Order: sequence, then structure tokens, then C-alpha cells
Amino acid sequence: MYKLVSMRDSVRVDPSLLGKKPMEAVDVSLRKAYEGLMDRQVGVVLCITKVESVGEGKIIPGDAGVYYDTVFEMLIYRPELHEVVEGTIIEIVDFGAFIRLGPIDGLVHISQITDDYISYSKDGVLMGRESKRVLKSGDKVRARIITVSYKHSQSAKVGLTMRQPGLGKIDWAGEEEGGVVLA
Repeated sequence: MYKLVSMRDSVRVDPSLLGKKPMEAVDVSLRKAYEGLMDRQVGVVLCITKVESVGEGKIIPGDAGVYYDTVFEMLIYRPELHEVVEGTIIEIVDFGAFIRLGPIDGLVHISQITDDYISYSKDGVLMGRESKRVLKSGDKVRARIITVSYKHSQSAKVGLTMRQPGLGKIDWAGEEEGGVVLA
């Protein structure tokens, strides 16, 4: 889920930025420190949207930088369990499909695509045995997040399912009515 959040932190402004106004120097320093950061509690920091306030600068002996207490707003993305997301398939592998969900990727395991038996072809295509439904790179899909795991501070693993009504390839949406595939 995308959110705008307000944060309070003390940010170090590098000496090379001290010729700028404090607000501008803090903005540059915040962008360098936070944008692209992945954090277990926050999610992925996409961008600093605005610096709301900058306090007095503090100098620490032995450090040429200046530290400013600041309040700022940032746009984040944090995947949440049971959230329905839309994305694009970026890679098909023999065990499933990787889906780009914006700033992060998720995996839908082959067992979570449909109730149909799915086979993988060397052409990078997943196909249902009975339904003949096909998934390939570039397809737009709708899925639900079923697992989120932060193994490392720099990455999140997102597990997805497309086995429920209304989920799957966007083109499939009109094919189902009451769980029955219309021919």
C-alpha cells in the first residue's frame, strides 16, 4: 500500500552542502539518505515529498558535518497481507511467475495461479491443461498478497496468489461467472 508518512529525524548535512540554505541542504541530504531505502517497519521509501521543518544545526567535535533536527514527509510503499495488487509479469520460470508490483517484485508460485494443472514451456509460457489459459511476460495481472518476508534489510519477498475469483490475468476477468469458465 502506498502511503504518505511524516517522520522526525536528525539528518547529517555534508560540509559540501553548507553553502546552500539549510532547508535545501537538508532536502538533498534526506534524499540521499532515505530514497530507495528498504526498512522492515516502514517499507520502501520512494521519495521525500517535502521538508516540513528544520531545527537549529548542531556541530559535533571531530565531524565536519552539521546535524539538523527535521520533520519531513515521504512517500512509501509497504506490501500488506491480503492486499489486492495489480502488476506486470516480468519473468516466467518453471516454478511460477515474477510480477512487478511497482517498486518491488512478487512471486506467484505455479500452484497459486489457477485451480487448473499448469505446465511450463521452454518458450517461457505457463499454460493451463484444461482451460488453455496462458501467462507470459508482459501480461497484466491482479493478485493478492499472501506472504511478506523481510530476510535482509535491503529486500522483501512477496508471495502472491491468483486462485480466487476476480484474480489472475486481467483478460480473464470477463471469462468467469460464479466460478465457471464461459466458453
